[in-house]
Amino acid sequence: MEMVQPTLTVLRPEQMDQVHRFSLAILEDTGLRVDDPDARRRFAGAGCRVADGERRVYIPAEVVNWALAQAPGSVSIHDRQGAPRFHLGDTRSNITRFGVGVTNLYYQEPADDQVRPFTLADVAAASRLADHLPAFDLLSTPGIAQDLPTETADLWATLTMTANTVKPLVLLISDERMFTAALDLLEFLHGELSRKPWVIPYVNPISPLVLGRETTRKTVMAVERGLPLIYNNYGMSGATTPISPGGTLALLNAELLAGVVFSQLVKAGAPIIAGSLPAGFDMQAMTSVYTPHSMLLNLACAEMMAHYGLPHSGTSGCVNGWGADLQLAGTLWMNHLTACMGKVGMAPFVGGTFDSLAFAPTVVVYADQVIRQARQFSGGFSLAATDVATEQIDTIGPAGNFLMAPLTLERFRQAQSADLWPSQTLEQWAAEEGPSADGHLRRHTIDLMVELRPPSDHDEIMARGETLIHPYETAQGS
Repeated sequence: MEMVQPTLTVLRPEQMDQVHRFSLAILEDTGLRVDDPDARRRFAGAGCRVADGERRVYIPAEVVNWALAQAPGSVSIHDRQGAPRFHLGDTRSNITRFGVGVTNLYYQEPADDQVRPFTLADVAAASRLADHLPAFDLLSTPGIAQDLPTETADLWATLTMTANTVKPLVLLISDERMFTAALDLLEFLHGELSRKPWVIPYVNPISPLVLGRETTRKTVMAVERGLPLIYNNYGMSGATTPISPGGTLALLNAELLAGVVFSQLVKAGAPIIAGSLPAGFDMQAMTSVYTPHSMLLNLACAEMMAHYGLPHSGTSGCVNGWGADLQLAGTLWMNHLTACMGKVGMAPFVGGTFDSLAFAPTVVVYADQVIRQARQFSGGFSLAATDVATEQIDTIGPAGNFLMAPLTLERFRQAQSADLWPSQTLEQWAAEEGPSADGHLRRHTIDLMVELRPPSDHDEIMARGETLIHPYETAQGS
């Protein structure tokens, strides 16, 4: 009762039940397409009706309820050195966890916003940035290295990520063969991955209502290794999901329930982190966009996962924007603040521009400040007697000041908001010939990236990883 803490709620309990009923009807009556025969056999073995000619699977409510009862309600994530980092899905921590990434094809230079193909050196730079900035809890695969053969680019990126940060990794790999090889590489470097999990594989179905072969096979690989799995779907209202927010929520929720069912059919009790990446669809530009409704859907999805007792991973607000500009700043603020005030567990994909095609370090540096301020806002304040300190108010009295009050001296540093930009009077700003805020952000980002250094075991990890990748390259070449 002593804490004043702002929260944001979208759905009432009866509305969550209503969404659940709509989703069950979709799974039972419409069904979903399941491409892999082995996956269809798993569903059939659990009592789901399978129409083989259509690759269609119909999941009854009792199977969904069984799976929800099996899936763990929380998961603990460590760093690669074995230290606990954070929990998802339980009451020990309700802090939204943010990550840098994800799988961009291009790199946007902080000096001038010029865009060029993403390289392996950019993987290293993004990883060091994620490792350094305090607001970020994890690193997601930041880009696809265009300067390497496609056969081994994922392996080199995985090695480079783990050598340049100790933070947990969200691993996104499109080719299932490279998915296995990347997990083998990490186990070769660090031993068993499931004991203190720090690697979180990422898979996604195809909206609407398709469980692709790669999705189910990568799910099996991750679950069999005992790794927590992020299962995210991505829907664009009016394109791959209904244009109505309610229809989008029901459809995406049904897809997530199907993913939970499949994961538990592979192994009951397998940890799964579920959530949606809802977006709008711009029919003129033919791109996805974040809208107020898509932000609401992100929060509603988080509440549905909390309703089911599942850890959650949602969207990160990095689609709209041509760089660290006004339109992206507004989207970041809306996403990060509402995520922190709602029930969003993870928002692992910060740093993209141009519909997540380009990775912009300036966006990551700016978002670090936004996240810290959003957390401060959502953390609220205390009304405990020691914090109100009426005896100090009484001592100082009318027309006094609190500059030298004991509580001020004790807490003034923690009361300051994180700020990229120095405080300046109008006179100081004019004397410096009117510097711009985005110019300061660019210079700060460049200076920061020049100074960043990798973890102390960087060279050892790279050298050991290369011994595994080089023979693989030779085999691929032959």
